[in-house]
Amino acid sequence: MPGNIVESFKKERERLNEIVMKYAGLNIKRFYNLDSGVYVDGALPRKFKELMGLVASLVLRCDDCIKYHIIQCHEQGVTREELEESLAIALIVGGSITIPHLRRAFEVWEELEAVP
Repeated sequence: MPGNIVESFKKERERLNEIVMKYAGLNIKRFYNLDSGVYVDGALPRKFKELMGLVASLVLRCDDCIKYHIIQCHEQGVTREELEESLAIALIVGGSITIPHLRRAFEVWEELEAVP
């Protein structure tokens, strides 16, 4: 899947979200709305919130969440140095069990950085 991680992820996420919304009642829709609303600029800029989401996702070992937040971080202008420092915190908090997820996070970042 190298070289195609990001686009494949985006398409699959969109497809699955359409299925969820086909069945979603008020509670699921409210949760989705809350999730998207919490990442907007506020006292903390969205960029920092996405980094926080990434750290939490790595600690919780959710590869889909990691991919999502890596993409968002890239779109928000996170630098390579900011990413590395944030992922170092996630590694310290999550421990060595997060290393496979750390590898995949950097793989997605590397793909994003290669796209002009």
